[in-house]
Amino acid sequence: MAKNLEICILLDFYGEMLTEKQRNLMDLYYNDDLSLGEIAEIEEITRQGVRDSIKRGELFLLELEEKLHLLQNFRRNQETFEEIARQAQELYTFVAHYGGAKQKACCEQIMELANTRLREDRET
Repeated sequence: MAKNLEICILLDFYGEMLTEKQRNLMDLYYNDDLSLGEIAEIEEITRQGVRDSIKRGELFLLELEEKLHLLQNFRRNQETFEEIARQAQELYTFVAHYGGAKQKACCEQIMELANTRLREDRET
């Protein structure tokens, strides 16, 4: 069972929807990078029990994303804010040469808003 970055990200988005036990097992596996054997020893269950629980959790997370699209929407929003920041920077360059102070300040504000949102999203 190869560790999958996508599942790790989905765990961040939907982890609270799992049972506490399942969330804990998946957290140990994906975030703490423990092996199935190490987790089995810690939790005092079989390695197969750990594997089955993680597999069920993965399927549940994938089904949630298929229905709710939170990760897909998050990524699309990030791409949009990145494009807004790029376009505002390009406009700012033009305005710096040909525009006035008001247009320049407006571009600066747009860039700051987009970049603030991107920073906040990366921190969460």
